[in-house]
Amino acid sequence: MKPHSVYVTRRIPQAGLDLLAEVAEVDINPEDAPLTRAELLEKAAAYDGVIGMLSDRIDGEFFDAAARLKGYANYAVGFDNIDVAEATRRGIPVSNTPGVLTDATAELAWALLFGVARRIVETDKVMRSGAWTGWGPLQFIGGDVKGKTLGIVGAGRIGTAMALMSRGFNMKVLYTSSSGRHNAVLEDELNAELVTFDRLLEESDFISLHCPLTDGTRHLFDASAFARMKETAYIVNTARGPVIKEADLAAALKSGQIAGAGLDVYENEPAMDPGLAELDNVIVLPHVGSATISSRTDMATLAARNLTAMLRGKQPETCLNPELFKG
Repeated sequence: MKPHSVYVTRRIPQAGLDLLAEVAEVDINPEDAPLTRAELLEKAAAYDGVIGMLSDRIDGEFFDAAARLKGYANYAVGFDNIDVAEATRRGIPVSNTPGVLTDATAELAWALLFGVARRIVETDKVMRSGAWTGWGPLQFIGGDVKGKTLGIVGAGRIGTAMALMSRGFNMKVLYTSSSGRHNAVLEDELNAELVTFDRLLEESDFISLHCPLTDGTRHLFDASAFARMKETAYIVNTARGPVIKEADLAAALKSGQIAGAGLDVYENEPAMDPGLAELDNVIVLPHVGSATISSRTDMATLAARNLTAMLRGKQPETCLNPELFKG
């Protein structure tokens, strides 16, 4: 009998489960669907450690139920689903999986950017329907990318990686910083410029969102923000859905206030604003930013290593409350 027991709220790549199985008895949600709240609380009460998803709310109620819990590992880089302050107050370490999905998410942001600018999904739909009657000089004209201005909102790991990928397109790069700190990599490599949010809105041809969800970024992009963007501009969101007020985005796209959008995340996942589905100038993907073999596998092994360390009373690699291990 192994000394610990672990519950995984959704099946993750086998490499992570194999690591966990070396130190703990492992049980996994057998359904490819999120646990209900009642199910999550029931599992929290019965295990020493939990690996959970961004859709699992880890708050005071969870910790009340989790009397045996020695640690919680988030299978995600974002952690707005976790009340980190409450976990710290109760002495429970928590972790996330940054770094391992940086390139995959940045690449998907580029896929969305090109896809919406060149109307890839829209024209694919026309071709598949059999409605295309032949080439025409005014058909399906999209936006140029080379030489345009790229605005990065949130120049952390993923935002930096996404911006660096613009080098082949000779783009001017603007970025914002909530802390006011300069990004030396972007400035040295791309001659990027730290600007105000208003200037980024007004000058960018493409805006790519990579900021965390905080009180300050929730609904950062609303009707007033879209009104300051160029009519020819596009917005891409691979960060967190509530950074955009979705009903306002749908209205801006429908009216032609902005040219298009590419979305991988939504304000009320898994639902999206019903106004988006009917529009051709938006690409909507089902939260697949990290969905490559290497990224999802690396997320699984990092989460497993983190939880293994917590079960042993040690600080995990990517701890969200490292102060628990000081002194």
